[in-house]
Amino acid sequence: MAGGVLAAILCFGASGPAVAQDEAGFQAYLRTLRGQAEARGVSRATLDAVMPGLTLNTRVIELDRAQPGAANNPSAVPNFAPYKAQHVDTARITRGRQAYLAQRGRLARIERETGVPESIMVAIWGHETNYGKVMGGFDLPRALATLAYEGRRRELFADEFISALLMVDRGVPLSQLKGSWAGATGGPQFLPSIYLRLARDGDGDGRIDIWTSEADTLASIGNYFANAGWRPGQPWGLAVSVPPGFDRNQIVNRTVSPRCPRVFARHSGWKTVAEWRAMGLVPETRNWPADNVLATLMEPDGPGKTAYLLTGNYRVILDYNCSNFYALSVGLLADAVER
Repeated sequence: MAGGVLAAILCFGASGPAVAQDEAGFQAYLRTLRGQAEARGVSRATLDAVMPGLTLNTRVIELDRAQPGAANNPSAVPNFAPYKAQHVDTARITRGRQAYLAQRGRLARIERETGVPESIMVAIWGHETNYGKVMGGFDLPRALATLAYEGRRRELFADEFISALLMVDRGVPLSQLKGSWAGATGGPQFLPSIYLRLARDGDGDGRIDIWTSEADTLASIGNYFANAGWRPGQPWGLAVSVPPGFDRNQIVNRTVSPRCPRVFARHSGWKTVAEWRAMGLVPETRNWPADNVLATLMEPDGPGKTAYLLTGNYRVILDYNCSNFYALSVGLLADAVER
């Protein structure tokens, strides 16, 4: 215990002046941020309710700086199997099926309106917040103002901070603006700008409450996917076996994506399902989609392991979170939930 107290004293002794200076700089920056918010039309009442109480959150800065970056070895890509075992596990599937059955009436209506499968909405909800159980406890305006002040992505987070204030102007209680350290909030873990643009009232009560209303959460997820271009009637993808001796040189992807290039670099070039069938690929868990559906091949655990053919709808999942492991897990969880 003495060691812990000593460490704390040394820590405060060493960094106290720097922290004080950072706080002074943060308070000065808030004046600039307030001016930007006023220019965007945020009400004086909201500004007066939020701005005076804001202080720098150094924990948010620590978490942001701990994120993987360019210093990591870009060639060191782990296998998907361990991630899948952790994120598409029995407990998550069981809770997902329970949520799926409990929400069928709402989900069916949202699917009719958006074309987005019920199971995909449930899988996103499960991955983002464990079906509404873990939504984060950071004060959103404080976290976003801190990230804007830090400056690494100032324009992005200044915009999200102002969007959070506009949410208050729209009637969202300030007490409800809690979420992740990076500013995501509610059951779908929307950034404030996404909430303003795509969140929806799913239960018809005139409010858009993605924190306590399951109907609003699912309707908002469905609307996001419809807006991102989900194609009704197409699967996200399917697990396939690749035949021994398969010539991968014939499927090399020669284009570089302007968005998330490392994610898309793991995909092959596009071919129709008919072409993939002719190359000897065999589906493992579901029937082939229509022959004219375009798909790319990914082998996340390397040759000889389960591979996946991925349609344009997989890229819609990537629009939500640009990570192959995330998108694969969402698709596989959705498949398991609706079985």
